[in-house]
Amino acid sequence: MWKSGTLLLLLLWLASGELQQETEPRRLPPPGKLNFGYVPAGVYETLAHYEPGPIGILFHMVHAFLYAVQPNAFPHDLIVKLAKDKFGAIQTEYQKAIYYEIGFLVCAAVGLLFTILMPIVGLFFCMCRCCDNCGGEMHQRQRKNADCRRGLLGTLLFSTSLVITIGVLCAYAANQNLSSQVKNVRRLVNSNMRDLHTFANDTQMQIDYLISQYATAKNKVIYDLDHIGPLLGGRIHDQLDKEVRPALDQVLNMAGAMRETKEALESVNASLEVLQDGTGKLSLNLGQVRTSINRTLNDPGCHDEDSDATTAQLCRNIRQSLSQLQISSNFTRLPDVNAQLEKMNDVLKTDLSAVVQRGFSSLNDTPHMVIEQTRSVVESVTNLVDSIGNNISSFSKALPVQSCLSNFTIFVNHVHARIEDYYPEIDKMDFYRWIGCIALCCMVVLVLAFNYLGLLCGTLGYDKHASPTTRGCISNTGGTMLMAGVGFSFLFSWVLMGVVTIIFLAGGNMEKLVCEPFHTKELFKVVDTPYMINPEWKNFIPGYMYNDSELELTTESLYSTCKKNQGIYSAMRLDKVFNISSYLNTTVFTKDVVSQLDSLKIDLRSIILLEAEGRQNLLDFSEAGLSEINYADYLEEVNKGVTVVDLLSFARELEAQTDLMPKSPLQSALKGHVGTLRQIHRQQIVPMEQSMSALNQSMRFLERTASDLPNKILAVLDAIKAAQFLISQNATHLINRESRKYTATIIGYFHQYIEWMKTSLAMEVAPCKPFSNVVDTAEIMACSFVVDSMNTFWMGLGCSTLLLLPSIILAVKLAKYYRRMDTEDVYDDTETIPMKTMEIGNNGYHSERLQGIPNPVMTSIPTYDTMNRFPRASAPPRHIDW
Repeated sequence: MWKSGTLLLLLLWLASGELQQETEPRRLPPPGKLNFGYVPAGVYETLAHYEPGPIGILFHMVHAFLYAVQPNAFPHDLIVKLAKDKFGAIQTEYQKAIYYEIGFLVCAAVGLLFTILMPIVGLFFCMCRCCDNCGGEMHQRQRKNADCRRGLLGTLLFSTSLVITIGVLCAYAANQNLSSQVKNVRRLVNSNMRDLHTFANDTQMQIDYLISQYATAKNKVIYDLDHIGPLLGGRIHDQLDKEVRPALDQVLNMAGAMRETKEALESVNASLEVLQDGTGKLSLNLGQVRTSINRTLNDPGCHDEDSDATTAQLCRNIRQSLSQLQISSNFTRLPDVNAQLEKMNDVLKTDLSAVVQRGFSSLNDTPHMVIEQTRSVVESVTNLVDSIGNNISSFSKALPVQSCLSNFTIFVNHVHARIEDYYPEIDKMDFYRWIGCIALCCMVVLVLAFNYLGLLCGTLGYDKHASPTTRGCISNTGGTMLMAGVGFSFLFSWVLMGVVTIIFLAGGNMEKLVCEPFHTKELFKVVDTPYMINPEWKNFIPGYMYNDSELELTTESLYSTCKKNQGIYSAMRLDKVFNISSYLNTTVFTKDVVSQLDSLKIDLRSIILLEAEGRQNLLDFSEAGLSEINYADYLEEVNKGVTVVDLLSFARELEAQTDLMPKSPLQSALKGHVGTLRQIHRQQIVPMEQSMSALNQSMRFLERTASDLPNKILAVLDAIKAAQFLISQNATHLINRESRKYTATIIGYFHQYIEWMKTSLAMEVAPCKPFSNVVDTAEIMACSFVVDSMNTFWMGLGCSTLLLLPSIILAVKLAKYYRRMDTEDVYDDTETIPMKTMEIGNNGYHSERLQGIPNPVMTSIPTYDTMNRFPRASAPPRHIDW
């Protein structure tokens, strides 16, 4: 049965399970790390922890006492030597053993000495009492401090009895605690057995969950295969776009330059036409103004002898400035640009922007091209994904997992049934033990009962006015009970001490050699000592299970791993039997997928960035004749200005000079000419200046555009050619690089699943906490229930037994003050001198006659008739009668 259980532990992590069939439409998971969820974990109900409660204080006291008795470290080397030599090394290692056990041996020697001497002392004490010694004589000598001594003895005896009572109560509490904890054994055992069933049942479910989560990786792989265009083609497009877009942007910019060139040429023609027409009209109008002003200046007011000298001078100045009223630039000699404009119209018949957009569209169609060219490969890989799932789930069918699970369950049920059969025997044995412990406690309780009753009766019945020979019955009963307690103390104490010594040796060594080393893990180190259990095995567990004792699998590591609730696979190093890492090798499952994905062939030569029409259009633009335009002549005429003098400035100056003239028809006529000049500026000069500005801008733009235009066009064509060459000839390296990345992503999903599966098998599947709980439960029952309770019992009972010694002494001394004496000391009424000092031969005791001979001394001293006054008292015989 153990073999079948061990085989199950080796194979628990293997369970058959089919991949879940997808009945719902596949959802598209987001890219990134896969989320396989949490492995369903069973809930283990066993709480392998014990809190003793208030009695734990007594447990700590016992542990402290045992540490004082045995402070030495755990004898690891000694135990290993004894175990290896089958205790034959005891002859050579006895000194170390004695040194380790010296504290226990001393305590045991004291207990043994107590056990042997106590009945002997009791026997001699009894014989001595029979001879009226050892407090056996029924005579109490009167002393002045008798009441003080009696009170002190009573207090000490009561205190001692009280301490003994506490010890008995501790022993009783330990006894009851053990009995009550025995009732919890069934609960703990049942809880552990249920956890073992949970362990077996949930393992199958957990393995099924691991297998089913392949669907998560599968869905993500199929998602990426279905979206190979955006994923692979998109990455290829992004990489190509970085190289190709600048070239297409240059062509697009050149198309814009063509349109702007045409507009500039049209603007030149329009401006030139306006300027040529305006120049003629302006020249004619300025001539008419000059003529009119000359006629006005011929007025007599400018040159008569009676005219003002200032006016004459002003007229001369005006006449001299009339030569400035003429045009400055002559646009009639400038040729038009109709020839260039016609060529540009021919160039723009081809929409270069549309050609470039077709190039962009062709480049942007890369993802669709990838989809079309990889369709067959995607279908093949999709089929392989299903076959990989079948391979992953097939390995669990190769082993008889179900039979092993059944055998393990049967094994657990059988063990549980056997344990259930022992419960009546355990209850019966615990009952007998409880009765025996109660009987031992009752021995001490009987002594305590006589002590307390003796103290109670003696205290209540004591009469300080009564003499020792006249004490009352209650007081005498108290003294008798104290002596009865003394007798029972002698009868029981040696039995109690013998039992305490035996339990002390057993329980103390169990605590120091088993329980305490278990908590410090020294016990595991002993068990894990190489070649100890089997001389041929370095490590017992792997040697027994795998025939490989060199494997690093120890009891401590197994217990610690299960204590952390990790999987049985990692705890028991099942990789020695079935190496999941080598079986679930990503390469084994994905080599066909890699082979298929490596066969991807993507051809982008169908991408045309710039058609021949676009190239020819660029060449035509370079031959549009822009360089034939005489930009210097245009700019020279534009920079001259419309007139020689600024017409507005001339008008203002003329008006200023006119204002200096006296009011006259001459002044009025000149002011009319000023208005005419301003009108000419507003109606003719301003439009001509605007046309000149437009002409200036257009000519400068055309000059910049025409500057090195053929070389610019060639540079754009070279860039397009290089980009096209990159796509058609050199894109293979880029495609292969991105294809490898895409393949690595696809394989990465399988790798994530396999790694998650390995980790889950090692850490989460079949967590072996129930096995460490079984060990902890055994330790709780053995150490916390039995050993601690047993040690607390002997500590309480032992303390009570030791205190019986002072209890005996105090009870014997105190009983003299409670019991009724046969004789007493007699004192003179006047001199308070004891009679024993007055009469020789009678030992100080009072009597009416001494063998019939009158006592001459007594005739002069008042006598006491003790026989009549105290009829219960009697004198002892004289010495001569002994």
